[in-house]
Amino acid sequence: MSQALIDFGSGPLFRLCFAIMVLGLIRAFVLSAYGMVEALGRAGDRKVKWAPLFKQTVAWLVPAGRFWRMRPIYSTVSIIWHVGIILVPLFFSAHILLWKSGAGISWPALPEAAADALTLVAIAAGVLLFLGRVFDRRSRALSRFQDYAWPLLITAAFVTGYLCVNTTLSAGGYRMAMLLHVASADLIMVLIPFTKVAHCVLMPLSQMVSHVGWRFPAGAGDKVAAMVRKEKAA
Repeated sequence: MSQALIDFGSGPLFRLCFAIMVLGLIRAFVLSAYGMVEALGRAGDRKVKWAPLFKQTVAWLVPAGRFWRMRPIYSTVSIIWHVGIILVPLFFSAHILLWKSGAGISWPALPEAAADALTLVAIAAGVLLFLGRVFDRRSRALSRFQDYAWPLLITAAFVTGYLCVNTTLSAGGYRMAMLLHVASADLIMVLIPFTKVAHCVLMPLSQMVSHVGWRFPAGAGDKVAAMVRKEKAA
């Protein structure tokens, strides 16, 4: 029964979850782009300085300098975590074999030693990020449920994957660890488009949306001033 569930989770269910993730991210991107175009259409000043805006967008995509100045330890751990959780799922040899068998495509894999090291680093960084959320007062004030859940969910996927590859488990223990690994990975893909993690595709548009959104329609400034004067007179 466990093996049948593993096969289902790594086969049909995986393809369904992957399709939901891709279509959901495309939807989020299209809606954000449409909102930006709509805002620009209502704006009084439609001249956009694209070169400075592009530089601002790149700066937000790679915000290491700004975050390191404010929270150097947290920023270092976060960057290390992001590197691990991106590279290992994409370039681990067993994952690439799944893609080759299911879709007929493949690409170069990380050396096993590098994948193992990145996995352990990602696990440690995920635990540290979770503890930082729990014990840092400023982080707790800004955190929602998903801010605690994401590090735990991703760490669970990495821990179970590492156990399956690098430890000697009984047949039943291996199937249980692999089932949890597959289930957590599928759940991650389904949740991505509907949570804050969708910023992985929305971030390039964030600066453009903000920049365009503050271009008020013609005459808006005069109307706001008139309303302020009325409030003062009252």
